[in-house]
Amino acid sequence: MLLGQVLQRLGDEAFAAEALLAMGDLPLMVEVEAAGQNFGESPGEYAAGASRRFAALASNEDWLGMMTALERAEDAGAACLKHMVEWALRHDKTESDDGCAGGHCTCKGS
Repeated sequence: MLLGQVLQRLGDEAFAAEALLAMGDLPLMVEVEAAGQNFGESPGEYAAGASRRFAALASNEDWLGMMTALERAEDAGAACLKHMVEWALRHDKTESDDGCAGGHCTCKGS
């Protein structure tokens, strides 16, 4: 599967939710659920939004980090989703700590 196809599929909230559960990473699931609740989103909505925000806003270094993770991963989809969700969680936390309204700053491109 090509990276573009992976990104497209992760943009679907049902697929993203299923992929998130399939990873079996309970601490990550707890973080995603808490972050999603802050925005009125289900875990699947948050994960799908994270993939869209990453695709639109990630720096070259962020992309390089994801490509490195993909090279080492057995499951490219899971590695891609995990990297994007962790990126979104870091950015949403940082921006809400900086006083951005509701932590939605990554959606606005700041």
